[in-house]
Amino acid sequence: MTDLVTLYVPLETTALSLGADELVLELLAEAEKRDQHIEIIRNGSWGISWLEPLVEVVTDQGRMAYGNVMAEDVTSLFDANFLSGGKHPLSQGLTAEIPYLKTQDRLTFARCGLIDSLSLQEYQANDGFAGLEKALKMAPQAIVDQVTESGLRGRGGAAFPTGIKWNTVLGASAQQKYICCNADEGDSGTFADRILMESDPYCLIEGMIIAGLAVGATEGYIYLRSEYPLCQQILEEALINARNAGWLGQNIKGSGQDFDIEVRMGAGSYVCGEETAMLNSLEGKRGMVRAKPPLPALEGLFGEPTVVNNVLSLASVPIIMDKGAEFYRDFGMGRSRGTIAFQLAGNIARGGLVEKAFGISLRELIMDYGDGTLTPEPLKAVQVGGPLGAYLGPDDLEIPMDYEAFSEAGAVLGHGGIVVFDTTVDMAEQAKFAFDFCVEESCGKCTPCRIGSVRGVELLEKIQAGENPEQNLNLVKDLCDVMENGSLCAMGGMTPIPVLSALAKWPNDFKAKK
Repeated sequence: MTDLVTLYVPLETTALSLGADELVLELLAEAEKRDQHIEIIRNGSWGISWLEPLVEVVTDQGRMAYGNVMAEDVTSLFDANFLSGGKHPLSQGLTAEIPYLKTQDRLTFARCGLIDSLSLQEYQANDGFAGLEKALKMAPQAIVDQVTESGLRGRGGAAFPTGIKWNTVLGASAQQKYICCNADEGDSGTFADRILMESDPYCLIEGMIIAGLAVGATEGYIYLRSEYPLCQQILEEALINARNAGWLGQNIKGSGQDFDIEVRMGAGSYVCGEETAMLNSLEGKRGMVRAKPPLPALEGLFGEPTVVNNVLSLASVPIIMDKGAEFYRDFGMGRSRGTIAFQLAGNIARGGLVEKAFGISLRELIMDYGDGTLTPEPLKAVQVGGPLGAYLGPDDLEIPMDYEAFSEAGAVLGHGGIVVFDTTVDMAEQAKFAFDFCVEESCGKCTPCRIGSVRGVELLEKIQAGENPEQNLNLVKDLCDVMENGSLCAMGGMTPIPVLSALAKWPNDFKAKK
């Protein structure tokens, strides 16, 4: 009888879409045929999307990785004795030594890919709940102070200091307070929230509980986008497990503290990524933006003081509480402290997630981690920060990934999504897409956004057709000014950013096509 060999195959959306479930069945069938004894653990993703499905084999040397494994590769893998780490064309060596992973600063994503995402035992064996255990012994103000001193800022786009927001809610007087996690990850080219929730759901749960302890909230909601059904399934199971183990619900681990979490599903609205529209949706209303003030920190969900943070903001809290504010603050640059998850997408050779300290350059991310464009054509444009982010050109690649540096360049870092385009892209079409996107996703509450986006599409179509190009270009710029300064929220206010950046950097693309 042969020894039992442990394999890891991701239970994660990218891997599943590429046939991970079929691969598992083929591995089990081939092992049985050869009288080999294997167990398969469905872990989360390391974020190496370009190598999915990734199969890891536990050997005496460590976990050996095999990338882009399809069901039809299984026979040749067994022939190559991969259960002992044998060489094969799909071999990637030791997972921990893959350069794409080895050079990252894995703080928030340290457990993603390493563990079975739903195993409480594995979570705790890898520092899980260590931050919460410390927080349970601390006064609320001390928790808030530690988060403030860490320099953590919102990872959802606005980059507002997390500690200031928490302190406002802590100081508010109310019978009931709430923690709302905005998991409506709708920006193009972003998937970090999804990978975290699918690969390490307890990390988010722990962060939300700590937030509740910090501000005096006893109820939390995860507002999850409807396009993430696997996240919903994993989160629901993780919440049940955490509740059964005493980490969630009443009298958490005998501390006398209460906190519970529910998952609520969105309905496909991009604008519900804006915090007040999300709160309306949570209350069962139409997802439309509210005027501010009042701020959600004072009058949020059901009119009560509410912390609204996104997934990565909350998931960064456990390590801050465990390792201390100074440990986290030592990563990064300027006012941008800690790490951020960059997501490489679009026309790129190696798409995936890269967690690095703030300050790395755009060039390093795209060329060193992403290996440049997938096609033979060179890079022409990069959009950072989602569909409302600026388009940057090859001359902008030395900009450090830092909130202030991007702001000075007229761009936004946002949620860290990076979408790459080669020289075949038509930037006039990309500018028109920004207006088209706003037409589709506007909540319709304010006129500059609702009407301006429609007029923008019409004007760019006229320019592309060669109709009064100079006059219509001036109208586009005037329209952008109205939208930027007159819109109620960032949906309309930021739509001009990609339009104007495309106009400024690639004016020739806006000339009439012959």
